[in-house]
Amino acid sequence: MEEKKIYIFDTTLRDGEQVPGCQLNTIEKVELAKSLEMLKVDIIECGFPVSSPGDFNSVVEISKNIKESTVCALTRAVEKDIEVAAEALHFAKRGRIHTGIGTSDPHIKYKFNSNREEIIERAVKAVKYARKFIDDVEFYAEDAGRTDNEYLARVVEAVIAAGATVVNIPDTTGYCTPWEYGEKIKYLVEHVPNVDKAILSTHCHNDLGMATANTISGIMNGARQAEVTINGIGERAGNTSLEEVVMTLKCRKDLPFHTDIDTKQIYKNSRLVSTLMRMPVQPNKAIVGRNAFAHSSGIHQDGVLKNRENYEIIDPVDVGVNDSVIALTARSGRAALNHHYQRLGINLTNEELNAAYEKFLLLADRKKDVNDSDLLIIVGVNRSEAARKVRLKFLQVVCGKSSVPMATVKLNIDGEICEATSSGNGPIDAAFSAVKKLVNRKIVVEEFLVQAITRGSDDVGKVHVQVENRGNLYYGFSANTDIITAAVEAFVDAISKFI
Repeated sequence: MEEKKIYIFDTTLRDGEQVPGCQLNTIEKVELAKSLEMLKVDIIECGFPVSSPGDFNSVVEISKNIKESTVCALTRAVEKDIEVAAEALHFAKRGRIHTGIGTSDPHIKYKFNSNREEIIERAVKAVKYARKFIDDVEFYAEDAGRTDNEYLARVVEAVIAAGATVVNIPDTTGYCTPWEYGEKIKYLVEHVPNVDKAILSTHCHNDLGMATANTISGIMNGARQAEVTINGIGERAGNTSLEEVVMTLKCRKDLPFHTDIDTKQIYKNSRLVSTLMRMPVQPNKAIVGRNAFAHSSGIHQDGVLKNRENYEIIDPVDVGVNDSVIALTARSGRAALNHHYQRLGINLTNEELNAAYEKFLLLADRKKDVNDSDLLIIVGVNRSEAARKVRLKFLQVVCGKSSVPMATVKLNIDGEICEATSSGNGPIDAAFSAVKKLVNRKIVVEEFLVQAITRGSDDVGKVHVQVENRGNLYYGFSANTDIITAAVEAFVDAISKFI
């Protein structure tokens, strides 16, 4: 069966950025747009130009920097909106205007104080006006999820005849079930005479937790474009998640669809969005959550170690994650424990493993996190602070509104005191750079988490750092009322495990 291409329309920079507190400046938007282009997103919706000078400028700058993906700007069915969008897209190698109007009865009556015939007239007029500026015009029928199918079909037919190349069928309020949404797309495919002249697009919200299911149902019934965001961010409960749709189509070989997405770039883009928008990814988030490829049950761990496919339908490498995580908890079995000892270069006999496992269970019942140092102590290997080959001896940072962050670090490396000074984007980045100078190894910080243990301005902060060296992951932990010191201690703790 021939596979059909599904176009991926990413609206992280437009719909996703509407999350309160997650606004980006132009430089950040350009950085993210370039990353989305590397991900091979087909269309990047990057703003609503008429809404503010900042949004207008962002669309202009993204248009200058993006060469392969289509750059899209949103408008209302208003001539001024369309004119401003066309101006913002002036430098785009491939540009698209996305215009539209609400089509549900609540929108027609309460939002526009209008009637169905007038809405169709306004929709047609907007599409025709947009086509004067650009050949690629997408029309959105806002609240299509609650629009009756017969009227929606009339709207779709009219805007395609007016020149729309793509017609977006949004479930704006996340109201539809997968069956209803799929039936809506199917109805349009079967009842709009000129539907073959345009692409039908899905745009689903997650208010009832069904955005991805609705999108897949829409694709299975004839939609050929999916409007999504990285990490599923967006208004209220969010939009359809890019990674979930893409990996569903890739994982399910029985579905005759494909995308051009470079899936190995997914995790990188997820972390970039999380960092720039200051919006942590929930640990159990599908595909990109910290626990997406983590196993703590002894039965699952044993199965994964024997054959990954026993409990994983996706190879973590396919989405840019180095490997599965075998988390050590009181539910872990001997296979998981032995796996971690082998990772640390310690080979145990069956008798030694049994003895270590009994001690491990006693410790795991008392501690939430059993780390490498704990495992080494269990088998009698001394990894105390004094025994580490790398220890933090001195740290001084200088930072402030009018100064470049600088850090001076002294490390005790196998008994020798070494010192380095470095600058950075902040005090922690500067200190990490100084440490890297001293250890002279290629180290990539994969994850950096800070958690408050107590309350108040004198909080004790717990820092978790995950670093990568030569393809292996190492973890470091520390806690201190000085969060910068805690961060550097955690970084050194991770480094000490491979030096």
